[in-house]
Amino acid sequence: MPNPALARAPSTPSRSDNEPSREAAVAAEVAALADLDLHGLWVRWRKLFRKQAPAHLSRALLVRILAYRVQANAFGDLDRETARFLDRIARQRRAGDKSPIPPVAETRTLKVGAQLVREHDGVLHRVTVAEGGYAWAGTTYRSLSEVARAITGTRWNGPRFFGLRDRPTRSTSGDEA
Repeated sequence: MPNPALARAPSTPSRSDNEPSREAAVAAEVAALADLDLHGLWVRWRKLFRKQAPAHLSRALLVRILAYRVQANAFGDLDRETARFLDRIARQRRAGDKSPIPPVAETRTLKVGAQLVREHDGVLHRVTVAEGGYAWAGTTYRSLSEVARAITGTRWNGPRFFGLRDRPTRSTSGDEA
């Protein structure tokens, strides 16, 4: 499952005042897919993809694919780099490659308009990626670490605070003193 903090990052259009109502409309449309029978799902497929649904797809898979497409149409699809990464993994699997899936490269950047969400001390904080940095509580900061410091009052690694970087793992081999 993708990192929730990055869920909106790829290809996210700029937010507007009607964003909550659009999000609610998309959520309602996705929820309504579960109530459709197979014929209703085929009709919805034709409207979204402008072609017939593949006959071999199960109802559950039709619902999932349609839900993805509805959300991608509303909020933006995968960026080109991510789509290529996933296509490469799929090709390797079809060719019989059983090696572990490689980690996603750390060179990813957050696009303007992406939102990072973090709960701290029972308060939900939303940080928006802006042109010159990161906007939080009416102020724009140059780095995520500055935002994390403003939220917590202590020094934090900003990407780690917002879940963009894993915590370092401790060695269990006894090498550490």
